Amino acid sequence: MSGIWDRFRLDGRKALVTGGSRGIGKAVARGLAEAGADILLAARHEESLKQSAEEIASGLDVSVDYAVVDMADREAVDRLAADALERWGHVDILFNNAGTNEPQTLLETDDATWDRILEVNFTSCMRLARALAPAMIRRKWGRIIHTSSVMAFASNPGRGLYSATKSALVAMSRAHALELGPHGVTVNCLAPGPVLTDLPLSLLDDEQQEVFARRTALLRWGTVEEMVGPVLLLASEAGAFITGSVIHADGGMLCRTFD
Repeated sequence: MSGIWDRFRLDGRKALVTGGSRGIGKAVARGLAEAGADILLAARHEESLKQSAEEIASGLDVSVDYAVVDMADREAVDRLAADALERWGHVDILFNNAGTNEPQTLLETDDATWDRILEVNFTSCMRLARALAPAMIRRKWGRIIHTSSVMAFASNPGRGLYSATKSALVAMSRAHALELGPHGVTVNCLAPGPVLTDLPLSLLDDEQQEVFARRTALLRWGTVEEMVGPVLLLASEAGAFITGSVIHADGGMLCRTFD
């Protein structure tokens, strides 16, 4: 019988990571690669993708490639899935991590912003899962992991659209877990709290960042490296009995009932 650490190994597995050029996506891709998986990164900017792919592959005996994709473009998302299937024949692990946010109140919300955030944060996740699940079903093994957020469970003014998309991922995951579970495919969500990435730091000033830190039980922001462990659990045999679930990697933010 293999040891417990062997159950976290991903040798020979194929992983598609969206939003993989930086932040959580890049850190998780490196973690999956260190566990033995071959990686296909997807994001919008080729220069940062190329650099990230080289950094992730450094010192590892795995393949790390990339595809330039705008996740708001449905045809491009479909091409990404087709490319992955043509490249490998199947994808074992889908980490839907691409996301965007543009704070707007209900009365400010315009259709263009609504459509883009919905496409990137939610619709692209469904389309990739829909395209890649058949091969997972045939192989009786697969891991679909969506990046949700604590904002799916507690929100702030101006975050209605973002929260709606992240909450929708949780609901969709539970339904898909029931559909795919009999075929050996698990579907779960990672729900980060305040994590030091470019997106929240671009939206929050120093005072607002301090407010978010004080809301956590640990009184600090998380790091992208601290998101790797939860995803590796969900992506490996170690998490084989976890499906339809959400891992709240939020530093205890949702423990609080008041500011």
